[in-house]
Amino acid sequence: MVKHQPLQVYERQLCLSCITGIYGCRWKRYQRSHDDTTKWELLWSVILLFTFSLLLIWSYFWWEADNDYNEFNWFLYNRSGEWTDGTVPILATTAAGFTYIAFLMVLALCHVALGQQLNLHWLHKIGVTAALLTTVIGIISVTQTWEQEWDVIPISFQATGPFLHVGALAAATALSWIVAGQVARAEKTIFQVVVVLLYLSVLLGLYVLPLYLTSPCITDPSTLKPRPEVFGHQGAPMLAPENTLWSFQRALQMNVSGLEADVAISVDGVPFLMHDLTLRRTTDVGKVFPDREKDKASQFNWTDLQQLNAGQWFLKDDPFWTVNTMTLREKNLTAKQSVCSLEQLLSLASYHNSTVVFRLRRPPPEHPCYATWINDTLQAVQKSGVPQSLVMWTPDDERAQVTRSAPGFIQTSLEKHSPEHLHRLGISRLLLRYNQASAREIAEYSRNNISLTVYTVNEPWLYSVLWCSGVSAVSSEAPHILKKVPYPVWLMSPNEYCLMWVSADLLSFAVVIGIFILQKYRMSGMRSYNPEQIMLSAAVRTSSRDVNVMKEKLIFSVQPH
Repeated sequence: MVKHQPLQVYERQLCLSCITGIYGCRWKRYQRSHDDTTKWELLWSVILLFTFSLLLIWSYFWWEADNDYNEFNWFLYNRSGEWTDGTVPILATTAAGFTYIAFLMVLALCHVALGQQLNLHWLHKIGVTAALLTTVIGIISVTQTWEQEWDVIPISFQATGPFLHVGALAAATALSWIVAGQVARAEKTIFQVVVVLLYLSVLLGLYVLPLYLTSPCITDPSTLKPRPEVFGHQGAPMLAPENTLWSFQRALQMNVSGLEADVAISVDGVPFLMHDLTLRRTTDVGKVFPDREKDKASQFNWTDLQQLNAGQWFLKDDPFWTVNTMTLREKNLTAKQSVCSLEQLLSLASYHNSTVVFRLRRPPPEHPCYATWINDTLQAVQKSGVPQSLVMWTPDDERAQVTRSAPGFIQTSLEKHSPEHLHRLGISRLLLRYNQASAREIAEYSRNNISLTVYTVNEPWLYSVLWCSGVSAVSSEAPHILKKVPYPVWLMSPNEYCLMWVSADLLSFAVVIGIFILQKYRMSGMRSYNPEQIMLSAAVRTSSRDVNVMKEKLIFSVQPH
């Protein structure tokens, strides 16, 4: 008599093969396992999760820091002496690293969902370690050289917080499928309780998180203050070489309300516009005066400065990747730019009735104008014929004397002080970096009639947050971009936000409950189910086109007569 054991066949699990193959190089069925993950592999899973979280923060930082990319490149220039766009390799490696680690995280979650043992391949372990070390080194480097830029994260949360909350809530809700599967599959009650409590704690935290989220853009639209004025910081340096007449003309074409410049003083007492301490980056001083290339800008006289070209570097370095958008006429005008004097800028501003704010750099002690720099600048202002009401005066030195000589100047401070202290000094305006004043301080200055101008604001999201906060004006390197922002990027009333928040929470809770019930129903009676293996009896269809026969045993036994 012949006994037949049921035919054992296996489905083609292409998706599962790819998941286990890519993650742990386990392409064969017999290499897979439903056993518990080893402690060593659990450690690597924790390292992978930590690396993913760190890269997420790092990527978000660079995404929001795009407002200050030029500032970062300038820091690099001061260290290396060569102008390069250092953000390009950072952004490229960050994007590649985050994509790679996020892909591994998805594969790890798929392993957990399918009940497969986690077994990260050694090549991936090297990749995760490299990504982790690179990110840590990058964070340390930024902290040491550009620490103030970390403030962009809490500031950006004012613009992105409500939407990041909804995204995090959606992700946590989606993870409930895996959590519910693990709970339903587990045999130990203690494990089920711990997992459920941890998950519900995270979920509850997300549900109440909006109580701690604040944004000036969550306000009654009727209380929105007028659109902040836009000052051209060094003109329009994304469209023309900074601190040149052509740059300021380009800014005025973008309907700016004011112009901002950096002022140095030549050895013969002429105030001129220059941001750097030297002339290397923005002029052809190395070609005209090769022996004086590294000399400070204030060590040149005005006659020498007029011989320098201040526009060709812009066409050569293309610092903002905008040269290819320029017309032939614009390129010709750019190539002919020279060093601009303060008097020329003020004459241009006077003609267009535009406010001017300039930061005056005091020359070194050995400079001939070290003691007279305030008077030299004041004379240049008066000589230009600009109305005093258009000049925002920033130097603190001899401010009382300047006030007596030019009482019409708008006295402006570069240092943050209390409104009371500013009023005592006769100062009615502040010029601060955008991270130096909180929304509460901005409101306080506004209540005390102190106008606040913040710099440097290039991105619409930051402009919108500052607008909602109530700043009077912003200084921007991108007036052509802010020109296209007639209204905050988003603005909603507290009631609208509350409705969005509560609706998202209720929807998430309902979905989570539904998923837990569904997973419990699916997993009941299936604890020993192997997703790869199906036992078929002889009654099963005989067609083998859709299955791959792995093994068949025939057992012969002879019955005694």
